[in-house]
Amino acid sequence: MKAITRSALAILVVAIIIIAGLAIYFASTQQGRATPTTTQSPTTTATQTTTTTTTTTTTAAVKKVNVAVVFDVGGRGDLSFNDMAYLGAMRAEKELGAHIEFITPRSTADMQPLLEQLSKSGKYDIIVLIGFLWTDPLNKTADKFPNQKYALIDSTTGVVRKNEVDILFREQECAALVGILASAMALKLGGNTVAALAGMDIPPLWKFHIGYLFGVKYFEKETGKKINFLWQYTGTFTDTQKGYTVGMQLIQQGARVIYGLAGLTHLGMFNAVKDWDKQHPDHIVLAIGQDASQEWIDPYHIPISGAKRVDVAVFTAIKMVATGNWKPGIVTLGLKEGGVGIWDLNGVKYFAELAYKAHKTSLTPDEIVKIVNETRHKYIPEYAWKLVDKLEQMIISGQIAFKTPTTHDEYQKIIQELQNGNLDAALAKGHI
Repeated sequence: MKAITRSALAILVVAIIIIAGLAIYFASTQQGRATPTTTQSPTTTATQTTTTTTTTTTTAAVKKVNVAVVFDVGGRGDLSFNDMAYLGAMRAEKELGAHIEFITPRSTADMQPLLEQLSKSGKYDIIVLIGFLWTDPLNKTADKFPNQKYALIDSTTGVVRKNEVDILFREQECAALVGILASAMALKLGGNTVAALAGMDIPPLWKFHIGYLFGVKYFEKETGKKINFLWQYTGTFTDTQKGYTVGMQLIQQGARVIYGLAGLTHLGMFNAVKDWDKQHPDHIVLAIGQDASQEWIDPYHIPISGAKRVDVAVFTAIKMVATGNWKPGIVTLGLKEGGVGIWDLNGVKYFAELAYKAHKTSLTPDEIVKIVNETRHKYIPEYAWKLVDKLEQMIISGQIAFKTPTTHDEYQKIIQELQNGNLDAALAKGHI
């Protein structure tokens, strides 16, 4: 327990040091996946890192706006969701001259009073709210302050307001690609079970669940190989010890690859995977990161990370106000917009460089990239990357599109149909 706690704390320290330097990085868009197919550097698979089409370029003068970025209760240091939000805000500060204030609520009970306090102040051109937990507080506050603009990231209130934009992600698209690669890795490791360690039972995780299971079932359909699937909610994004415990339980249930979808909680799962390898060197288990590139944390056991570009969403929201291009309503970001995908090796290297400069890893960035690249080539066969490219192009071209469930019952029905092999149950458009 003590060793796990020290490890988690060390990672948090690295996060605080590292993330401060990351914003300068996300202003550019490049390409190249140093694996059998192409992705973005250092962003996601095969699409340009752009904002959504609703944020078209304008020639109008950029206004220097005052922005409040309000994290969820987990705050900074999760090496994923909240930290990525920080990156997008820092990009807006650099590119748009925005003045940013970062705020973290003390608890869920503090969220609505805090939001009302910020709204009453009249200080901010836009208040950017990070995460699903802000949905109810915003619904109870937005109508009281019609002149205050709000951006809700990764959720929607379900209400159309002139002063609110909701920016969502098509997580299914990212998770489906991960499901393909996880399945191939499990087989290469000599098993046939993949798992996910998830945070709370909330709509963004429903979409991850649908996409991940879809990718696994798509892999089964295309290869004829049977893959067992485990999904476990932990109920928290902030408990590394619980992540360790549940991660070890999933391994004992046969999981050979575990996808981390629980913020700080799944950092504990990374530790479980590492400890398992020490105790069972002939029964290797691998992990998959999410949101930020997390390979550098343990390059021997984390060959890939899914990308959920919260930074792109935050920047998009701030840019709308700064350029006078405010468009309320719902915006979604997926593969086509560069909002989700899989981190390429250039992205891995960039995060590794920052960790190395912070003296938190003894491995050089080149060594980390080399290890990750070797692990990818060892455990992810060429045919799996080809399946990823095939599915990715169907998504980007609009040939297929995923459903987004609006109720828990609808979500559960889609999962049940997928478990029964009905891939089309997850699709709103097209068929497999």
